[in-house]
Formats: sequence, C-alpha cells, structure tokens
Amino acid sequence: MQTNVSYYQNKKAFRVLVTKSFTDLIKLKKEGNQTSFNALVLQMMPQIRQYANTQLNIAIKKGHFSKNKYKADDIIDQLFIEIYDHIEEVKKEEHFYQWLYKKTNALLEDLSITEEFDDFFFKNIDDYSKPEWDAMQEKYSSDADGDGHLKLIEEFEDRSYNHNDYTLNHVFIENKEKKWIEKIDKDLSEEDIKKHISMVLHNLPSAMRNVFELFTTQELSLEEIAQIRNNTIKDVEHLLKDAKKALQLSLLNRYTTKIEY
Repeated sequence: MQTNVSYYQNKKAFRVLVTKSFTDLIKLKKEGNQTSFNALVLQMMPQIRQYANTQLNIAIKKGHFSKNKYKADDIIDQLFIEIYDHIEEVKKEEHFYQWLYKKTNALLEDLSITEEFDDFFFKNIDDYSKPEWDAMQEKYSSDADGDGHLKLIEEFEDRSYNHNDYTLNHVFIENKEKKWIEKIDKDLSEEDIKKHISMVLHNLPSAMRNVFELFTTQELSLEEIAQIRNNTIKDVEHLLKDAKKALQLSLLNRYTTKIEY
C-alpha cells in the first residue's frame, strides 16, 4: 500500500495557505477592496468545494433531494458572502481554517441536508458475512458509477483535491493493531481498501462519518472538530472511536477467509 504523498502535501499546503491569508484578508476588507479580497478567497475554494461536493453527493445518493437541486457552487457562492461579512469573528489566524469548515457545515445544514438514521447497520456490523459484505460493495459500487467513488455532482478538475485516499492507517492506529495492518495490507490492494472504507462510511450515521472525514481527510484536530460541529470534545472522541471500530470490524469480518486472526 502506497501513501499518496502529493495528496497529503497538498492538504498541509492548503492549511498553510488559509492561515497565512487571514491577515491579508482582514487588511483588504478594511481597505474596502472586495475584488482583491474575493480573488484571495478564490484560492482557498478547491478543497472547500470538494468537501461540499462530498456532503451533497451523499445526500443525493441517500435520496434526500435530486441531483439538480443543489450544487457545490451554491455553497461556495454563499460562502464568499459569509467570509466577507463575518471574517472579524475570527480572532486568531490559526483559527481561520476551522472557521471555514464551520461556516461550510452551517450552510450545508441550511440546505436541510438531514439524515434519518436506521441504526440496524451500525448495531449489526459485526454480524455481516463475507457474501453480504461483497453484495453490499457491489451495490454501492454500481450506484457510484462502478468504481466506488461518488460522481453524482461534477468534480473539480484538480484530482489532488478531489478524492478521499482512505488508508489502513486511518482505521488502525494503535501499536497493538499493527499486525492487522500488515495482514490486511498483504492481501488487499490499495483500491480495495479505499472502496471498502468509503462503502462502510456511507452507511454510518452522518455525525460519525463527518467526524471521521474531518479528522482524516481534512486533518482537523478533535478540538477543532468539536468547535466546527458544536459538540464537546468527548462527543467527538466517541464518534471517531465508533467510526474506526465499525471500520475495523467490517474489514476483519469481511476478509476472515483471507486473514486468520
């Protein structure tokens, strides 16, 4: 399994860009230079747009509204306004990154992206057989244009911003779990792992999925996620722990015919 180094470098570079732009944005607003302000904000939008796309695609796939009802650009257009009107809410430049996601989440919630969660999947995740997992994967992949990636809304051209490179390191993090990484990694391709994790996350409760994504693909800390979601740190820790546990059980149970443990 190979790590997409350029992908993670882009993530870190994006956070640096957002943080370092804050002072300039404040200055441009004070000067009344909204054109330059918007031009600088535009540089931050590819990754925010990808994040909004992911949330909208899941809502569409779950049947909450039609494909053509909303687009990520609807979120981005409003986000430009929110940033310009409320950027003074941010007291320190290092808080600007998480504030962007907090505003984006709020705009998504305003579109009434809600999810009625049937807890049957989560409660019974340890009971599915390998054939049941395979059938679930086949249906998920078929619904997602056959490759396990949601493509319901147009995608941004820069692929480095536009996919979730889930890895086993996102699921198994403790030293005692290293043996599972080695065993699963030996028998499964990188693409199989990404498809499986994406499929399981799709079926988890929205709060659990959102915390996992913010922590792994957006590289936000638990404290930052708590502020974005208006949760306690303890709640976020619990959601992340449950998401990882569900993913661990699903991988181990699905591939027990390949992996003896």
